Amino acid sequence: MNATEPRRRWWPRSVRAVAALAAASTAAVILAGIGWWVHHDVYRQSTQIAEDQAKDQLWAICDKLQQGVVPDSTSAVPYEVVATGRRTAVAYGGGMDDFAPGTHHVMPAPPKTLRAELIDTVRLPANPDYDPSDKFSVAGGTNQVVTADISADVLSSEKAAALGVAADANLRAYVVVLPHTAEAITETTDRLLLRAGLVSLVLIAAATYFAVRIALRPVEAIRVLTASVTANNPRERVTVPATGHEITALATTINTTLQRLDNAAAQQRRFVADAAHELRSPLTTLLASLEIALAYPERTDWPAAATTAARQTRRLQSLAEDLLLLARLDTRTPIAADPETVDLTALLSRLTEQYPLTERPLTLTCDSTAPAPARGNPDEYERLLRNLIDNAARHAAHRIQITVRNQDAWVVLTVHDDGPGVPTEDAERIFERFVRLDDARSRDHGGTGLGLAIARDLAHRHRGTLTLTPRTLGACFQLRLPRAPTPAEK
Repeated sequence: MNATEPRRRWWPRSVRAVAALAAASTAAVILAGIGWWVHHDVYRQSTQIAEDQAKDQLWAICDKLQQGVVPDSTSAVPYEVVATGRRTAVAYGGGMDDFAPGTHHVMPAPPKTLRAELIDTVRLPANPDYDPSDKFSVAGGTNQVVTADISADVLSSEKAAALGVAADANLRAYVVVLPHTAEAITETTDRLLLRAGLVSLVLIAAATYFAVRIALRPVEAIRVLTASVTANNPRERVTVPATGHEITALATTINTTLQRLDNAAAQQRRFVADAAHELRSPLTTLLASLEIALAYPERTDWPAAATTAARQTRRLQSLAEDLLLLARLDTRTPIAADPETVDLTALLSRLTEQYPLTERPLTLTCDSTAPAPARGNPDEYERLLRNLIDNAARHAAHRIQITVRNQDAWVVLTVHDDGPGVPTEDAERIFERFVRLDDARSRDHGGTGLGLAIARDLAHRHRGTLTLTPRTLGACFQLRLPRAPTPAEK
């Protein structure tokens, strides 16, 4: 592999494949746990069945011995009966004859004092004739056996003689608990579980794969439609499924997002068109005055032409500054982590004292003296308040009243003029960019149409609000800003 060649990823990238692999892996863990539990439970129950069979065989042998009858050597379960004082077995069967014991017992002889032992382990000698294919033969080694003792006082002399033992001999019957049945059942169960588990994993993975594929079809349709949304065709919307599940919520969210983007694009187009229109008016006036002055230099009032050019240039400069400020506000640049504390009362007092009222007589008063602290940028607060005062000054007839008061955790500031006011239906539209009300503003005496829009953006930037409150006379703008705590309140 080339050193610059990217390494191939073995993990599947498809959501369907990942979901199928995850489901199969989870199912494999669960099935492995279930298989382990079933394996041990089957082996335990099969062993219990083998023990029960050995006990049944033991009781049958004991019944025959108590009747003085030698048990039949043909038995499905290995057994042997031994007696004290006798070197050979009284009876045996079920594969115990393969040991060829000769004159010695294969099973140990019973002790002189009998004990009631039902289950024990006995180590058998090696069996040279052991046949692994025979389930009832015993190979030797340590084996589990069930035992029962028959004391001499239970048997009469005639029964003891019939069994070939002395009258005072104690008998013990051994029945070997064969593990082959339990092991065979467990092995068979393990093979069935393995096959069933593999088939289940394949079916689970396939079912998950196709289920996720079917579930993702609406998502693919949403992706195709979303990819078709372009700047030339921004009104394309995805189809909302009627199922009411998560895909419906996704489609609704995407349509809402596309609508917001469409509105933002339309607003941007209107903003560009309005900005171009606003720039064209002073540029046209400036160009016309300069061309006339150049065409007729001897009849041109050059001081008046320079005054007109300077006025239109200042208008262009103000418009450019407002546009730059709006662009900066649109970037949502956060306020500094440790903003300054600004006294809005002192700032308003300074603005009202310095505000030029030369064009027409106006009374501008600020009747608040209590400090109104707010956290933020002093320059931005000054721009916000100046825009509100400029707007009131353009529309006031004789008087502008400014009030500031502390209200719980807020600083509430109002700017009220006695002008023509604003119609109720235009209470929100006046905060849009480049909006001028025909009956209240004119381009010749008004601003750029961005003052209130900038003021509201600055208020929102400082976590405040700017609204137009209803008044019977004039317009009243209310500014609410979070109040900064005083040193005594900290």
